[in-house]
Amino acid sequence: MRLYDPTSSGPKRTLRRAPPLASLEGKTIGVLENGKLNAAEMLGEVALLFKERHGCTIGAVYSKSNASAPAPKETLVQAAREVDFLITGLGD
Repeated sequence: MRLYDPTSSGPKRTLRRAPPLASLEGKTIGVLENGKLNAAEMLGEVALLFKERHGCTIGAVYSKSNASAPAPKETLVQAAREVDFLITGLGD
């Protein structure tokens, strides 16, 4: 019998979370929609709640073409330059 290890060994990466925002007041929000049915509409409504409740400005809507894959690095780099935080979620 042969046993195979299904885990992969990729390059070591140091990951860390972004520091939390001290406040949402006046921040610019971005939307990352995943291409699923109604995702952009649903997230747009959530963004409006942030605008109403926290005075956020609604910025760009970013898209990814595959709901099960991570957003492209270029999209995330662009978002990091343009908005203070992102919301994302499923639409269907």
